[in-house]
Amino acid sequence: MTEQFELVSTGRVGVDLYPLQSGVGLEDVDTFGKFLGGSAANVAVAAARLGRRSALWSGVGADPFGRFVRRELVRLGVSDQLVTITDRYPTPVTFCEVFPPDDFPLYFYRRPSAPDLQITAGQVDAETIRGAGVFWCTATGLSQEPSRAAHFAAWEVRGRRPSTVLDLDYRPMFWNDETQAGEQMRRALAQVTVAVGNREECRIAVGETDPDRAADALLDLGVDLAIVKQGPDGVLGRTRHESVVVAPVAVEVRNGLGAGDAFGGSLCDGLLAGLDLETILRRANAAGAIVASRLECSTAMPTQGEIAALLAPSPSGKA
Repeated sequence: MTEQFELVSTGRVGVDLYPLQSGVGLEDVDTFGKFLGGSAANVAVAAARLGRRSALWSGVGADPFGRFVRRELVRLGVSDQLVTITDRYPTPVTFCEVFPPDDFPLYFYRRPSAPDLQITAGQVDAETIRGAGVFWCTATGLSQEPSRAAHFAAWEVRGRRPSTVLDLDYRPMFWNDETQAGEQMRRALAQVTVAVGNREECRIAVGETDPDRAADALLDLGVDLAIVKQGPDGVLGRTRHESVVVAPVAVEVRNGLGAGDAFGGSLCDGLLAGLDLETILRRANAAGAIVASRLECSTAMPTQGEIAALLAPSPSGKA
């Protein structure tokens, strides 16, 4: 039996290589920084940074980068007990380009597959899945077998306990086409209680880009809480009894990658704390803004104090 975790996050993990020169294409970059990466890993780190007992269910290769990933997870406060090791596929590497304020292309090296897509049903004991305060999954994990079957088996064990979260996390390069992605997302949405996505991801999942219609469509598929990220228009959170829109937090963007994962980690923290919806979203927005103002992702995740400081009222009385 593994220990009880407040958050179990499932999905993508690997090594991110960020150029240490901004505004330069990869062909002209001379130096890179190496960081733990992958959306599910980043969410687990973000929640751990906020004081939560977090674990990642994923996989790495039997290689030096796999050893780095496991070591870095532990260093950043995330249990690696649920991380499997395979010699079939190498630990994936992702490069990005940094063109502030809004252009951050990603290049994923994870073909024909990656260890995080090789997780299988039964690898994690049922009590760990059922007992987590938040069970967080991403749609990327549905893009290939055996990971897809492992997710649905875990959701069956979970039984739609609060809070069972699906991050729509649509990356077109991981799917055969949009139709396949949408079908799997809709199957998954019937198994979870919280859905999180931006307008484009909502289009893939439910055919709607209008935030209000998208949120209603997600609720119609069975979730209890729908969160639609609207970019410069903030974020919409909706339940069957409440609808809240929270404005974004203005910062000077250095690297927008990882902001959504910081949002996710703070969202998990807020759900675990039982905070009201508006407070959850305000804090999550602030966490994302802090990471967007920094170069890296996993090691940039904010503390409770940093979030509180950003949201503190100014002398004019505004946060």
